[in-house]
Amino acid sequence: MRAAEQLRAAGERVTPQRMLVAETLGAAGRQVTAQELWERVRRRLPGVGRATVFRTLEALVNVGAARRLELDGHVSTYVACAPRHHHHLSCTRCGRVEEVEEGYVRQLIERLAGDRGFLVDDARLDFYGRCARCATESDA
Repeated sequence: MRAAEQLRAAGERVTPQRMLVAETLGAAGRQVTAQELWERVRRRLPGVGRATVFRTLEALVNVGAARRLELDGHVSTYVACAPRHHHHLSCTRCGRVEEVEEGYVRQLIERLAGDRGFLVDDARLDFYGRCARCATESDA
């Protein structure tokens, strides 16, 4: 499901500005702050308001089309997301974000149910560190 469909399904408005924000976020190829995203969107649509970008990001997060990641110092960054349930690997050096399929954490969820009787309805795991490229570069 694409961002427009996710917004519509949630009863949110789908406007050209919102679609440009979603498209720009998806094209970023890495996590970006709301400020960075606003600056990128402004290059294509100079009159877009900062509040429009910030509100759109919140709407995209709420419908699952984007995810908010938190860096040191409580700095929020955003990344476009596939609609299926997944988790993230976030590189603290270059900002690259990779999606991690649910299968990687399924054993943990099953173990929590078996050991503690806790039934997980939803899980959001974000792993922070260095991607393979940055780890290799820093080891050299």
